[in-house]
Amino acid sequence: MNNLTKKAVALVSGGLDSATSLAMARDRGFECYALSFDYGQRHRIELEASRRVAESLGVREHRVFTLDLRQFGGSALTDDSIDVPQGPSEGIPATYVPARNTIFLSLALGWAEVLGALDLFIGVNAVDYSGYPDCRPEFIDAFEKTANLATKAGVEGQHFSIHAPLIHMTKAQIIATGHRLGVDYGLTLSCYDPDSSGRACGVCDSCRLRAAGFREAGVPDPTPYKTQ
Repeated sequence: MNNLTKKAVALVSGGLDSATSLAMARDRGFECYALSFDYGQRHRIELEASRRVAESLGVREHRVFTLDLRQFGGSALTDDSIDVPQGPSEGIPATYVPARNTIFLSLALGWAEVLGALDLFIGVNAVDYSGYPDCRPEFIDAFEKTANLATKAGVEGQHFSIHAPLIHMTKAQIIATGHRLGVDYGLTLSCYDPDSSGRACGVCDSCRLRAAGFREAGVPDPTPYKTQ
């Protein structure tokens, strides 16, 4: 990379969406810095997937930021007293983590400002998704405005851009795009309730959307499921 290469901070969870978003950032010529979060999630094994994905896609640096959202709970992912739904959910599902993407993007913005990076990538999707309010275009637009109001770089005339390249894509389109860009989806984990060996449950919202996406894209699904 030369000194003129643009830097980007990419949120990488270990799932297929964030892996595809990272691959798209790299394809656009960005020098990528990956940021993952150990936030007390019950599917913490996804962090192993995030490391695999970051390494396979050649990021400049990968950091895992630790914070404990279990202190607040309020989600099936951070509160053991709330079960992960098995099957379709109505309304905002129990797997919604309060303000998660706001928190994650805020921390990514802080790192980006230190790095001199003006571009942030997040793999949110508003088509084939579980109904989370912080995956909508309105949220991304509002956060970009906030980023440029709340930072030294923004006040001094630089402009932060929040890229959500998957936001209007179906899951099948996301998978087809990542397949074209060489993403190894066998390295990823999307399940909210995997077992200790990383096998996906096959019944949570995330598993169902993932499996349907592979079928519709006509791409072989490399996911190991508990039911196999």
